[in-house]
Amino acid sequence: MTERLFTTKEQARLQCNPNVQAVSDKSITYTDEFKRQFIAKNEKGRMPREIFEEAGLDADLIGVKRIRSSGKRWRAAYRKNGIEGLQDTRKTNSGRPLERDLTPEEKIERLEAKNRLLQAENELLKKPRSTRKADDEKEITIETTLKFELIHYTIQKYKLNRLVSYLCEIMEVSRSGYYKHFGEKSKQKRAIQEQADEDVKEIILKAYHFRGRKKGARQIKMTLQNQYGITYNLKRIRRIMKKFDIICPIRKANPARRMAKATKEHRTCENKLQREFKQGVAGKVLLTDITYLTYGNGRRAYLSTVKDAQTNEILAYEISSSLGLEIALNTLKKLKKHRHLTVDAFIHSDQGFHYTSPRYQAAVKKLGLGQSMSRRGNCWDNAPQESFFGHFKDETNIKDCESLEDVKREIKSYMTYYNHYRGQWNLKKLPPVIYRRQLQQAA
Repeated sequence: MTERLFTTKEQARLQCNPNVQAVSDKSITYTDEFKRQFIAKNEKGRMPREIFEEAGLDADLIGVKRIRSSGKRWRAAYRKNGIEGLQDTRKTNSGRPLERDLTPEEKIERLEAKNRLLQAENELLKKPRSTRKADDEKEITIETTLKFELIHYTIQKYKLNRLVSYLCEIMEVSRSGYYKHFGEKSKQKRAIQEQADEDVKEIILKAYHFRGRKKGARQIKMTLQNQYGITYNLKRIRRIMKKFDIICPIRKANPARRMAKATKEHRTCENKLQREFKQGVAGKVLLTDITYLTYGNGRRAYLSTVKDAQTNEILAYEISSSLGLEIALNTLKKLKKHRHLTVDAFIHSDQGFHYTSPRYQAAVKKLGLGQSMSRRGNCWDNAPQESFFGHFKDETNIKDCESLEDVKREIKSYMTYYNHYRGQWNLKKLPPVIYRRQLQQAA
């Protein structure tokens, strides 16, 4: 029999058919009349699926495997006992009655067993299993394997070996499934799977600790592929990380990203970019911004960067203990070493005082660059640059630095890692520098 179960809606649909006597989530009982019609038509050469569909029974819903199994069973019964072999005699057979009255002691034992099982279930549900909000009404479900483990735990602890069927009924699982789960073959299969997961865990940890930087599932996948030549499915990586508590700290969402679009659009310079960050050419769209860094005993440093919007490469950066104009000017000067900038290249920023300064704008023109600015109070117009700062703060250890020199060393190390080793999902899973070289070769 197929392992597919019928939903409540599908059961109701099948029950409406006059040829169906009863239906559960696992099986269908057909009327004796339909069985006789099936045999008569099948002997005339009609196919089982065709007979079922003519009777209004959807073959895709029931399943071809179920149809073949039913037909095979009916034909065998007909060959052995004729028409009488097609009759459903389960309710008329003698033997153990369907139900019997339980003794008071058995009733008490069952109630106590049920109470203990439900207590174990409640303990399981008390553990934090999700980050759902308090007002989320989504029903909490327990995996079937966990239900088997709960039943087994209750039986072993309270010695209730005679109540396996009853406890399976309470947890809405099959008794055969319970015994199959704890069979020798299943145990061997789980042991093999457990060992395979342990082996994969070691490989994932190797990528997780690569160059001492924190990584999530996507970064691990790209690191495995780029650095070790290993390709793992993203779902597999996430499953192993969840199973062995391999956690990557994730920053909280920036509230500024949820701000409504600004209604006032005072532009010191024209917004040439209009959020067209990817224009297919390296060295054309340059993004710049400044962020603050906290280190030591609450001291602050400032980081200014220029990022290539197409390749995500950090082309220039400057670190300072002061937020003066020089930090932005020094960052610009470091752009001179890059020869791949296009003739129509321009630098895009927000409307901070550094970028509206006449000295800064003169320096931009001297480099032969155009200038573009975001709308006032709209962080989305420079979103890739903001995104870089978010990942940078997640993956560096600035807070552990004791001096500005320590901060500079840490940032230098990270910039080398980011540009040359850190694969990016939207760059064909390649690091920025390698992606830029491929882009230049293709051009």
